[in-house]
Order: sequence, then C-alpha cells, then structure tokens
Amino acid sequence: MGRAVVAALPPWLACPAVQDGGSGTGAEELELLERLLGLPGGNKYGVQGERKVPVLQTNNGPGLTGLMTIAAHLVRQARKEQLLGSTAEEKAVVQQWLEYRVTRVNGGSSKEDIRTVLKDLNMHLEDKVYLAGSIFTLADILMYYGLHHIMVDLTVQEKEKYLNVSRWFNHIQHYPGVRQHLSNVIFIKNRLYTNAH
Repeated sequence: MGRAVVAALPPWLACPAVQDGGSGTGAEELELLERLLGLPGGNKYGVQGERKVPVLQTNNGPGLTGLMTIAAHLVRQARKEQLLGSTAEEKAVVQQWLEYRVTRVNGGSSKEDIRTVLKDLNMHLEDKVYLAGSIFTLADILMYYGLHHIMVDLTVQEKEKYLNVSRWFNHIQHYPGVRQHLSNVIFIKNRLYTNAH
C-alpha cells in the first residue's frame, strides 16, 4: 500500500483566517488578468465588506466572490488551464501560492509583514524561476500584481537584499502581457565589486 508524503507546513499557513481579496485592488487585478488572458472584458466587478473582497457579477446565476475564485474562473473561461498547473502537485503548489497571496500579501500592511513576505519569497525562489518551479502560472501573475506597489517603493539596497524576489519580479514584469499599464520597476543590472587581490 502506498504511503502519502506530507511536507512540513510553511509558517505562513499558520496565519489568521483567509481573506479572499484584501488590498482593494482586486477588481483592477482581475481586469488586468482578463486582458492578459485575451478575454473580451466587460465583466462587472464589485467589492464586498470592509476588506473589499472582489465580486464578479454574472449574467446568469449567483455572483462569484474572492480573488482566487474569480481568477481561476477567468483562466478556465479563457481555456488556459495550464496556468493552474498541469500535474496534481503543480496544481497544489499554485493553490498554495494563491492562498499565500490572499492571506499574507493582502493581509499584511505593516513594514514587518512586508519584510516577512519578501523574506519568504526570497528563500522560496532561491532555486526556482517561477513560484511553481519551472512553469509560469496564475500564482506568478497574481503575486506580481499584489507585490507591484511594494516593489515600486523598495530602495536599491532592499532590492539587492531580496535578490531572488527582484530577479523573479523583473522576469515576470517582462513576461508578455503581464505588466500592461503598471509602471516598470527598475533594477540595477550591474553590481560593482571591489577587487580584493
């Protein structure tokens, strides 16, 4: 009989209740995602509650609530399910990073919360190109949108401190169609080193 392998839970999963939405930019992010996916647009988005959870008003049936739920719906509507992961493991990793995006990036507002997010991501991205490993997914897109306002405000030194996040973020912002009207975040390409010889 096979045995399931259970990895230790990352510390961020032991956080407060999931907020599916959060920073008030969910509707804008969903509109950016629509354009990236090549959908015609025209969806009507609203927000609900004090946390401004995104809501998609549908023509038939009840509306959809929550950034992750609506984003996954848009991906399926565009028939780009590969953005949700191909294997069961990839799908789980994408879901994990979408939960992280909603609970920690949206939920964190203090400088300490932001440092923790950047530190977590920096460690995770040490040996990865994308959040799910070697494939570009919805997790990369929504994490990019969620971190944009943070990355814009980082100093050169902070960007260098979180070098793996900076490398990933710069790669994602240059991925075709992702950045759209968002400002280009500048990263210094050449680092100067003194020769100790």
